[in-house]
Amino acid sequence: MTELLKQKLNDSKVLRWSVLALVSFTMLCGYFLADVMAPLKPMLEKELFWDSVDYGFFTSAYGWFNVFLVMLIIGGIILDKMGVRFTGVGACLLMVIGCSIKYFAIKAEFADGAMILGFKSQVFLAALGYAIFGVGIEIIGITVSKIIVKWFKGKELALAMGLEMATARIGTGLALMLTVPMATYFGILDASGTLRPNIPMPILLGLILLCIGTLAFFVYTFYDKKLDKSLETTNDDEEEGFKMKDILYIIFNKGFWLIALLCVLFYSAVFPFLKYASDLMVQKYGLNPESAGFIPGLLPFGTIILTPIFGSLYDRIGKGASLMILGSTLLIFVHLMFAMPFLNIWWFATLIMIILGIAFSLVPSAMWPSVPKIIPERQLGTAYALIFWVQNWGLMGVPLLIGWVLDTYCKGPVVDGFQTYDYTIPMLIFASFGVLALFVCFLLKAEDKKKGYGLQLPNITKDIPVSEREN
Repeated sequence: MTELLKQKLNDSKVLRWSVLALVSFTMLCGYFLADVMAPLKPMLEKELFWDSVDYGFFTSAYGWFNVFLVMLIIGGIILDKMGVRFTGVGACLLMVIGCSIKYFAIKAEFADGAMILGFKSQVFLAALGYAIFGVGIEIIGITVSKIIVKWFKGKELALAMGLEMATARIGTGLALMLTVPMATYFGILDASGTLRPNIPMPILLGLILLCIGTLAFFVYTFYDKKLDKSLETTNDDEEEGFKMKDILYIIFNKGFWLIALLCVLFYSAVFPFLKYASDLMVQKYGLNPESAGFIPGLLPFGTIILTPIFGSLYDRIGKGASLMILGSTLLIFVHLMFAMPFLNIWWFATLIMIILGIAFSLVPSAMWPSVPKIIPERQLGTAYALIFWVQNWGLMGVPLLIGWVLDTYCKGPVVDGFQTYDYTIPMLIFASFGVLALFVCFLLKAEDKKKGYGLQLPNITKDIPVSEREN
């Protein structure tokens, strides 16, 4: 009877896709907040007197607590021990708290010269809020990954993960495209009658969206509770909770570390790039700051179509390692093209950004669904947390590195109140991460052939002969 109920819930397309829609919307709201400051870099420098080091410091704060306080690993252990409902709700609340602090920091006025630990008070408080937010969004990320495995394992797993990633990146696209126009539209007159951009306004919108996304996750918890009740005691592996031997099994698994290295190298060439992409469009391609975010915004919107397509391809025909190799190769090409001193015109930047969107769809659509093939389901929360922890070293360190490189080696003259930069060296740094990611992809493919993880096999098991699955 329990198995029958399990099939009624897990095999109900309407129910499992509805669940996916709820948690994906929560991720969309979180991703909007994660990138809402990226297009504002020129405004932050002109209006609030930040520099590239300040901006790099702020952006690097995303990984402070995740890396140094190992909050992500703790979150993964809590996830495996306490379940998706408790962990997800807690993560949502952390995002709201962190965003509120960031909004206060940008909204408030600070005394001239006020410093905290050697940084401007405003920069430090905004970074602190972003650090707390970073804990929340990373933990909700691993929670949602485990939720999708829970509902889609043996079914359209890669497609579901692709759709979730695509939906989340709508938030990134909206942030890149709408932030500057919104700050300009809701501009505030200063004492001299000059209209100044309202920089806190996009952050306030993101905070409101985040509250709605938190409510969406609360709604999901009722479906999850219903699923657990129907399964009763059949999910013994998830009921066991965290054991030290689980984390030891993970950290001594070579396939796991190859996935983790690929993750940090690939995403270090994408997410930190997006933090500077709007400024790149202004500096290298001569776009107006108000419209500069539209070209980078094409990247996440392109993934809305491509990531589910590649995920469905992986579900049905396999070739996961090959997809990751192709995506890493395209990543190298893109950053080398951005570094080249020619064709500094908008249509070329648009074309290269579209190719980056293809790469950004290929690798994640194959990488994340490959983790359950390497790690047992009851250890997935901890495994995803460890992968995200490794990734956060890159998300923390690379923006700080790029900000320092820009401020130290790439400064040009000040034009109309805006500091100019040459982005050639940063683009070459991003390309180098792509080269390393490609090397890891080949190692992962070799390890899969040796250990038989099945990365080149389809995810929909009912389409695979039993003899082939065993191989």
